[in-house]
Amino acid sequence: MLTLVEQWGFVGRTDELARLRSVATSDSERGLILSGAAGIGKSRLLHEAVSPLPADGRAVYFASATTASSGLPFGGLAQILPPDPPAGLSPAGLLRWAVDGLHADAGGRPTVLAVDDAHLLDPPSAALVHLLVREGATLLATLRAAEPVPAPITALWTEGLVDHAEVAPLSIDESRALLNTMVGGPVEIGSARRLCHLGGGNPLLLRELIMAALRGGALLQAYGFWRWTGRLALAPSLAELVDARVGSLSTGVRDVLEMVSLGEPIGLQVLLRAADPADVEAAEERGLIRVDRDERRHDVRLAHPLYGEVVRRRCPVTRSRRLLAKLADLVETAGGRRRDDLLRVAVWRLDSGTAQDGALLLDAAGQAFARFDVPLTRRLASAAYEAGAGYPAADLLATALLFADEADAALAVLDGAPDDGVRRMTARATVEFFGLGRTEAADDLAAVTLTDPADAARAHAVEAFLRLQIGQVPHARELASLVADAPEASTPARGLAKCVLSLLAALSGDQDGARALLTAAGAETIAWRRDIPALQYALQMAEGTLVTVSLDLPAIDRILAAEFADLAQAGGFGFGSAWVSLLQSRAAWMRGRTDEALRAVEQACATLSMASVYDGSAHFARAIIAAQRGDHPLARASLTIAEAAAARPSGLYYAWRQQARAWTQACAGDVTGAVRMLLELANRLREDGFHAIELIALYDLVRLGRADLVADRMAAMAPTVGGRAAPVLIRHATAGTDGGTHLAVARDLSALGYQVYAAEAAAGAVRIFRAARDAQALAASTLLADVLARCDVLRTPALMAVQPTLTVRERQVAELAAGGVRSREIADLLFLSPRTVENHLQRVYTKLGVNGRNELAPALRLLPQ
Repeated sequence: MLTLVEQWGFVGRTDELARLRSVATSDSERGLILSGAAGIGKSRLLHEAVSPLPADGRAVYFASATTASSGLPFGGLAQILPPDPPAGLSPAGLLRWAVDGLHADAGGRPTVLAVDDAHLLDPPSAALVHLLVREGATLLATLRAAEPVPAPITALWTEGLVDHAEVAPLSIDESRALLNTMVGGPVEIGSARRLCHLGGGNPLLLRELIMAALRGGALLQAYGFWRWTGRLALAPSLAELVDARVGSLSTGVRDVLEMVSLGEPIGLQVLLRAADPADVEAAEERGLIRVDRDERRHDVRLAHPLYGEVVRRRCPVTRSRRLLAKLADLVETAGGRRRDDLLRVAVWRLDSGTAQDGALLLDAAGQAFARFDVPLTRRLASAAYEAGAGYPAADLLATALLFADEADAALAVLDGAPDDGVRRMTARATVEFFGLGRTEAADDLAAVTLTDPADAARAHAVEAFLRLQIGQVPHARELASLVADAPEASTPARGLAKCVLSLLAALSGDQDGARALLTAAGAETIAWRRDIPALQYALQMAEGTLVTVSLDLPAIDRILAAEFADLAQAGGFGFGSAWVSLLQSRAAWMRGRTDEALRAVEQACATLSMASVYDGSAHFARAIIAAQRGDHPLARASLTIAEAAAARPSGLYYAWRQQARAWTQACAGDVTGAVRMLLELANRLREDGFHAIELIALYDLVRLGRADLVADRMAAMAPTVGGRAAPVLIRHATAGTDGGTHLAVARDLSALGYQVYAAEAAAGAVRIFRAARDAQALAASTLLADVLARCDVLRTPALMAVQPTLTVRERQVAELAAGGVRSREIADLLFLSPRTVENHLQRVYTKLGVNGRNELAPALRLLPQ
């Protein structure tokens, strides 16, 4: 059960905090006033800035004005003033008395006055603050935006006595960090993005969102990650916060706010036609809406995402339907020139009850599917089907249900749809195969006799994709080759066949051929979305496989920076989000950032745990990372989950399973068993023609110290496997006992970003040079230490071989000697005899394979702390 952390750590605001502290300790600046929305974090920021100020250097006074104190003379500063003013003083005398009292209490120290919510100061308190600043005090204060401010406070910045700045909402990264702090653990990235978007960078609103999700049971935990189900329970406290910020509205402004909340973003011209321009202007002035400019376009959005949640729920059904229909009419009348107009109009028509055009709804569902918005695709496709859009709508609806892990419902939709011959047959096979794990679905397709060449080509393309997934490579290649260039095949069928051939080319090591096929298939995805929607993700699968097996870090980075990654992780497409997380994990691991890699792969595990179709498919990657971090219990547990999971058919990816088993064995100390497993894997990959993965499996054997078993085979693969990584890996495998080559390879691997491989290659050079008492051991040790400094936890056999265990005393002596302390001084420091110190040093030299003190420092850096 999640318990919200009530007092969370301070997150972000580094620039604002530094600025406040700089002003507070400055001899020349007089003050800084920060303004911002309620709940934006002004008060916490002010406390963080003031609390560490030393009391002996400055007289620091902190006061918080409130609504209750705003009607009392000096009520806002009562917390810092003496309790009993002299009787009979005039207002000016009281002001002088207060100033003199604070000066006396300061005792000559510089005065820092911190006032929270200064807009609530009563007039005498505001005048006192103004006078104190004029007489040399430094003011740090906060104001709530859009609230009236006492004139003496306003005058402080208008007269140039103090600076004034706005506190901006937290960035997405800062909001995510705060969210993790609030719940006491990491939040799955898709959930974090949606929650942070709703929070709008406001810490108070984000806290209320989490509290509402907690009370509604909408936060679930899996593999160390919290995941939000998407249900938003609108707690009374959350609604009250929004009400306080919205305030009372006239009928016209309310209509504007409701219209924007129902249809944002709305073009400014459309909104001005739908509502009174004066009301639109008033809503903007009150900070309820904002106008964003994108080149020549102006879009209107709500000033805060949560306004929409509250306004939409409170808007009567009849009024919301009327407003949505009005918006749809206006956009359609204007011609729907924007790219998003079709989708938005369809949603408005659906929500207003005026949706009658099944073709419009189907086109919109296709757009939603192209954006990887599975819930919206499902909703629109269902409406299109009910509106008479026929089998294509049923096909798309079944696809959305498949990706929502509702395979039985998808089959029910297909069975109830009008018979569309081969289209329904291939769609049903796809759902049964990926949704229910029925590998027999491929045989069912093959058993049907089709006389129409186009229908046969479609069936063959889908069957080829299914055959490939279960590892029936020759059959898959034969079928795909028949379809790829067949003139009678439809464009989608040819595109799917090219994806199959691209996957095979990537696995075989033909990167150029795989890329060319992907480019050709990618140019035809628009047709896929309408004709074979369930298989448009074959393109992403093929591209992900290509960059993974070729160890192409720049290409992985490009995918992660592309629109797909954001869309997949922001929407409800669990498989796509997990796919992105696995790519992130792969890239982080190669760079040696194993902490980040483990977090990313566990995020994939958490995402896929919500879908039984894919549950467990990320655990093999988790086992490999854990094993290479030296965490055998985690590797073993991950492997057990992966082996037992009812995952989708994955015969094509048997290599990842066997690698996970091998590295888990090696982590347990059974390197011989791991070598045997990898040799068996390499032989099978060679038989299947998967030379790109074979090269990786063979290189795993190099990493485990058995280059002698694979050097010849890897050298023979040089003309076969492309990419920038292959030549360096092969050179490492064939380096033998040439320490110089190992060292050069380590430098090249590090330059390419493969820090794990670079560290192991450098470790090999260290071992060879140490054994030969070669002076180059110093350079190798230095390189290895530098590479490991860029890595997180790594505990592979190659690295552990150069990390001998020193006793506590040996470590003490060695570190002092490496720091330049002479043996006699070490003896005095440690209460030893000089001879004992020398004996310790000789044992250290032998264990570390170094020749003297000048080589100690880099060698010690290789040892675990």
